[in-house]
Amino acid sequence: MIRVLVADDQERVRRNLRVILDAQRDIEVVAEAADGRSAVDLARRLRPDVVLADIRMPALDGLEVTRALAGPDVREPIQVVVITTFDLDSYVYSALRNGACGFLLKRSGPALLVEAVRAATSGEALISPSVTVRLLRHLAAAPPVPEHAMAEPLTERELDITRLVAQGLTNAEIGAALFISAGTAKTHVASVQRKLRVRNRVGIALWARDNGLTA
Repeated sequence: MIRVLVADDQERVRRNLRVILDAQRDIEVVAEAADGRSAVDLARRLRPDVVLADIRMPALDGLEVTRALAGPDVREPIQVVVITTFDLDSYVYSALRNGACGFLLKRSGPALLVEAVRAATSGEALISPSVTVRLLRHLAAAPPVPEHAMAEPLTERELDITRLVAQGLTNAEIGAALFISAGTAKTHVASVQRKLRVRNRVGIALWARDNGLTA
């Protein structure tokens, strides 16, 4: 069972999200939070599999919640999917760079919400389709990760994997493209994450963009 914490300052939104998620056989909403501070405290105490965090909340906003639960300095990160009404690039970039494994617009619909929660628990990342193309095309340039900061250099096969992850392909799609099994693709993705010192596929995609591996 996938355990989810829902954080949003609007009770109606929390209720709607709970109805959608609790209707799934493999998902259970274990707690709700009306502000960011409560979300962080509950998440650290209950250790849910996924936190759904709204961008605009009192006490701490969704970006601060993401950084506190999934940021680069967090020893035991929790998967965070950011949800928002506001389709602003600055929010997307900040959320993903602070460790979010997904970014959804509230208008995306129930099916995408459920898919994002399931993807988060399997190490995948899901971003609202209307945001995805802009994300890698217009992502604010950051200094490339120097090779000495990596755990190990990537092999040629791992560079191929990295390019495909940056295109948004799933493990199954990567396997089909490279004529390997989905399980082997998953193993390669895990190796890339370890070598790049990133926590999820979004981190791989950002590294690929920063280092000129995307079109």
